[in-house]
Amino acid sequence: MASNGVSNGDTNHSSEIVEAWLAEFDETLQKQDIPHLVTLFDEEECFWRDLVAFTWNLYTAESKDEIAAMMESTLAETRPSGWKIDGQVEEKDGVVSAFLRFETAVGRGRGYLRLKGGKCWTLLTALTELKGNEEPLGTGRPMGVKDGNVPGRKTWYQTRREETQDLGYKTQPFVVIIGGGQAGIILAARLRMLKVPTIIVEKNSRPGDSWRNRYKSLCLHDPVWYDHLPYMPFPPNWPVFSPKDKMGDWLEAYVSLMELNYWSSTECKSATYNEKQGEWEVNVERSVGLSTETIQLRPKHLVLATGMSGMPNVPKFPGAETFEGLQCHSSKFTTGEDWVGKNCVVIGSNTSAHDICTSLWECGAASVTMVQRSSTHVLTVGTSLKNIGNDGYKEGGPPVDDCDLKFASVPYKIFHRFAIPAIQRIAKEQAPFYEGLTKAGFVLDWGDDGSGLFVKYLRRGGGYYIDVGASELVANGSIKLKSRVKIVEIKPKSILLSDGTELPADLIVYATGYGNMNQWAAKLISQEVADKVGPCWGLGSGTTNDPGPWERELRNMWKPTKQEGLWFMGGNLHQCRHFSLPLALQLKARMENIPTPTYGVPEVNHSSL
Repeated sequence: MASNGVSNGDTNHSSEIVEAWLAEFDETLQKQDIPHLVTLFDEEECFWRDLVAFTWNLYTAESKDEIAAMMESTLAETRPSGWKIDGQVEEKDGVVSAFLRFETAVGRGRGYLRLKGGKCWTLLTALTELKGNEEPLGTGRPMGVKDGNVPGRKTWYQTRREETQDLGYKTQPFVVIIGGGQAGIILAARLRMLKVPTIIVEKNSRPGDSWRNRYKSLCLHDPVWYDHLPYMPFPPNWPVFSPKDKMGDWLEAYVSLMELNYWSSTECKSATYNEKQGEWEVNVERSVGLSTETIQLRPKHLVLATGMSGMPNVPKFPGAETFEGLQCHSSKFTTGEDWVGKNCVVIGSNTSAHDICTSLWECGAASVTMVQRSSTHVLTVGTSLKNIGNDGYKEGGPPVDDCDLKFASVPYKIFHRFAIPAIQRIAKEQAPFYEGLTKAGFVLDWGDDGSGLFVKYLRRGGGYYIDVGASELVANGSIKLKSRVKIVEIKPKSILLSDGTELPADLIVYATGYGNMNQWAAKLISQEVADKVGPCWGLGSGTTNDPGPWERELRNMWKPTKQEGLWFMGGNLHQCRHFSLPLALQLKARMENIPTPTYGVPEVNHSSL
């Protein structure tokens, strides 16, 4: 019996359908018969999402005509072959699906196929390794020591120390990554496996400090099964939700054990691309002990991994300069312990706002008021666990790489259609929970089209909260709420709202989010380059904070940009794990001078968002 309830007979028939389609697909590709190729795709709706294998880009063709155009430009050079089913074929609701394996002229890949009525509805192709440059894993792992007698033998420690002393001084890295949080660390680990000389530049003193330095109560709201790092999954005793300091310690250990070249206490001051030399001039200040030195690194490629956001957004309100208490952005808030018996106001209503309000209440603040200026989507942590589990991320679930591939196989164009029925079910099943919030005055939303949290995250990177307890405090009035109001004025000891309410305040926390990630390009490189590449993140869906036109993929993330040699890396742990591989393969191919003709780089439609 198949795991999804399909009988063995049906499963066998489904396998035959996929095998027949795949054989014709393979034959047609070998003949480069593009007119016949598109007949294998569904007439009403079809998609081919490619992650580097054909396009050297992240690109989704969204119709037969677009698939034909993509093949016209990429097929002859890609030379795909060896298409095979990888694992069991599944059938559900008239859709037959299967994992695939294939090869190209320069690499090997995996795919995921969905057929409706014998025709392709969605196809994902993803490059997973380069021939001759495979990762040293499993049976290909290094020996660690050479047998026999070796005059002048160097130990592992000596070799590693030489590398750390020479790279950036006697030899130049091929890649410099600005930002040593999870995104930079994970990408550097991928590049390490591919033998790409890389330096991570991080201003904090230790790996993991980007987590440790946040407010004390912070923890991951995504579960452990969704958050594994490549090569070193969390151990089986790891908590479902990682506390921030524990996560910081794991990242620090990961940096050491993966042998990453991590320059802590180092700040990037500027970066300029030298067109003539085809390399970056990255000026950094590195502190070692009591001394600080200025160094110029000259990598061929520069990756900004400064988080998926830009600078903290701190709104300007009349009278703010007269306030006698403390004002800070949520990124600077540490703990509620300092505000026992004090009146605290948190402006904002998404994740950080809820977490900070809870910390203040738990530590005994005299009053905690959340000022909600716009609607928020709320999902309970139990529902989040269930949804993620349905995608396979659960105890005893499929291999995480399979889950990632299947998750990525849903084109962004129709992702919301997969999400809407689940969100409608959640709203019905948990109606009392949402009614309690609404009665307290909390303004809820379900996303512009009712597609919920993850789609909202893709479109705008925020606007939601996974409830781990704060919603109960809001509903029962422990956390006071002021919604549908504007801040008129900040006075020395209070905040005046548009409904006439005056909130006493000793502390004001601005949980008001961050700017766009390309602000870092403006700060470190130039405004000209930031405008040239345009904003990062978002799909161009035309929904709130995600203006069109449609972009097909997330703007600028993990793929070539309009600035030669400039890349962006970011996202949650799941995205960093999955998309770090295609980005690393793009960089490795360029280091090895493998031709990388890029198809489908979009025009820049906005200079900033």
